[in-house]
Amino acid sequence: MKTVLIVDDETAIRELVSIMLSGRYRIVTAKNGREAIEKFRVFKPDYVIMDVMMPLMNGIEAIREMKSMDENVKIIALTAYAEKKRKELIDAGAYEVIGKPFRRKDLIYALQKDR
Repeated sequence: MKTVLIVDDETAIRELVSIMLSGRYRIVTAKNGREAIEKFRVFKPDYVIMDVMMPLMNGIEAIREMKSMDENVKIIALTAYAEKKRKELIDAGAYEVIGKPFRRKDLIYALQKDR
């Protein structure tokens, strides 16, 4: 079973995405970029679903750090600023950018499109 690291400073979003993906993936969560980096090292996820605007370390910094550790990890960025941040996120290493609010089918599609 593939592992997904869900990173968001909002507990409700972490829980919602966990529920959306449960049964299909092994789920690991983190509440900010720094915690995400620590869990990334331990769990070596196949996918990361990353919020962009977070305290301590924002999503763009965390994406760059994760890509430097594993260039093959697939990172999906979630943000309310998808159109404004899309290029910066793709340049940082995200392979998909999904706007908030998001739909379950958008997440599933993004996770399955690399197969």
